[in-house]
Amino acid sequence: MATLTIEEAAEALSRGELVGVPTDTVYGIAADPFHQEAIRRLFEIKGRPDLKPVAVLVADIDQGQDLAAFNDVAHELAAKHWPGGVTLVLPRLGTAPDWLGDTTRRTIGLRCPDHPVARALLRLTGPLAVTSANISGQPSAMSADEAEELFGADLAGCLEGDSGGGMASTVLDLTQPGPLVLREGPVSDPTRG
Repeated sequence: MATLTIEEAAEALSRGELVGVPTDTVYGIAADPFHQEAIRRLFEIKGRPDLKPVAVLVADIDQGQDLAAFNDVAHELAAKHWPGGVTLVLPRLGTAPDWLGDTTRRTIGLRCPDHPVARALLRLTGPLAVTSANISGQPSAMSADEAEELFGADLAGCLEGDSGGGMASTVLDLTQPGPLVLREGPVSDPTRG
């Protein structure tokens, strides 16, 4: 499989191809969130249930605000934990494709990764749908080599780099009456301190 430059990865993603990308949590597979067929293929190669939404990575809060409604709490938590290992589940805006996030609740999970390669790609492409490079329910890949072993020809290529902590992000739902942790991750209580 090809090792891609950031520019080559951006071009492949714009054509609806899937690309391996390192993040600060686990190694991921990225797709253009505005390309419905790419999202379908992302779910297919992972064997991921359709009802389990994929997070969207953003380069910064500004990119996130193009897709989701941020209230004061969301702004405060993004300022505190981004870039980093916290995914915020927020109300999806009409600018986000209907097939992203939880289609029933009209929410979307956003995260800004603390990884220079991932952020450089996001600055070039805009938001990307990214999920861990693994078969659903199995351990996540931690490097481009491991992602290549798992997915080979299903990817246009991979960006070099290892992932950071090895634990998927903490997922915090901000669409409930109070913040609700949906998945434990590297940040044990994102609403404290």
